[in-house]
Amino acid sequence: MNFFNEAKSLIKVNIRDYGMYIALFLIMLTFSIMTDGLFMSSRNISNLLDSAGYIAVLAVGMTLVIVIRHIDLSVGFAAGFLGAIAAILLTQAGVPVYLTIPIILLLGIVVGLFSGVLVAQIGIPSFVATLAGMLIFRGALLQVTEKTGTIIIKDESFNAIGNGFIPSIIQVNGLHLLSLLVGLVGILLYIYNEISTRRNKLKYNFEVVSKGIFTVKLVFVSAIIAYITWILAGYNGFSWTVVIMLLTVIIYHFLTTKTVLGRHIYAVGSNPEAAHLSGINVKKVTYIVFGSMGMLTALSGILFTSRLQSATTTAGTLFELDAIAAAYVGGVSSAGGVGKVTGAIIGAIVMASLSSGMNLLGVGISYQYMIRGGVLAVAVIFDVMTRKQRG
Repeated sequence: MNFFNEAKSLIKVNIRDYGMYIALFLIMLTFSIMTDGLFMSSRNISNLLDSAGYIAVLAVGMTLVIVIRHIDLSVGFAAGFLGAIAAILLTQAGVPVYLTIPIILLLGIVVGLFSGVLVAQIGIPSFVATLAGMLIFRGALLQVTEKTGTIIIKDESFNAIGNGFIPSIIQVNGLHLLSLLVGLVGILLYIYNEISTRRNKLKYNFEVVSKGIFTVKLVFVSAIIAYITWILAGYNGFSWTVVIMLLTVIIYHFLTTKTVLGRHIYAVGSNPEAAHLSGINVKKVTYIVFGSMGMLTALSGILFTSRLQSATTTAGTLFELDAIAAAYVGGVSSAGGVGKVTGAIIGAIVMASLSSGMNLLGVGISYQYMIRGGVLAVAVIFDVMTRKQRG
């Protein structure tokens, strides 16, 4: 009985963290039943994760921007513009892929730092500064694509980023071996990280959950990773998009939870004045977060352009709103100082799952927008309510 009481108490206290996982599970279960299992087919899950990739990458950066109490509305058309520049470098300038990608990522950092300077140095509200950026990049995208309308990319290496899969090496009973090994490594890394974190907390006499709850959590999460890996391995394995998305999460999760910079970001978000008085360079943190957002915007543009195998005049439309929605659904707080990059990925998958499930059920696009808007509204209401309860 103590086990169930502890579990109930944990969920109640950490509802912000666990709520999105519960919501994702319920969404997947509902759509699986309504589509007679088609929703959880290998092909659909693979397509769902690939379609979530470029938004998930944006959502990771957007989470940190919202954590420090700002917003970035320019990321959508900036991603479209940078994707178009990548297409021009590849098709018209003849620049090889291995140079094009770092050039675009560096351009992204410059774009992000420009917004950071307007916000941190000049003091323009981020909403206004990035709204100006949105209009500028919208015009820039039209400018570079107006002659051809669509820039077709025929470079197979570049197109593989958004459409290719990691090699299978050999297949075991129709399953991709390398993908199975990647999933196994993921499970081992997760277990190692959780055990290491628990040991450190015990070392410094922090409160931890009981061994029973801890074991159930390890088994449950490992089972989910194993199941998703098995599903993907039965199709074409892990796509490069999913690999890039996972690497982004791992790197940013490490940066935000294990480094001084990560602690400074959350300190600035919780209380900028107190952070400044404690010696934290708030302007520097703002530059870093916006520069990071710019780099992830460039990466998102590369993923989207590669997936389409072309750059179009409408690329990037509403990306910023999808990223903001994914961040809020993933548990970031509108008041700043709260939010995890892992939550941003879950938020992106929740939104992609809604779209995928509704498409399979033949729900009209007008209703899809209304339902997704409703989900975002519920997420923000949930955030406000939990803050009031804690306050």
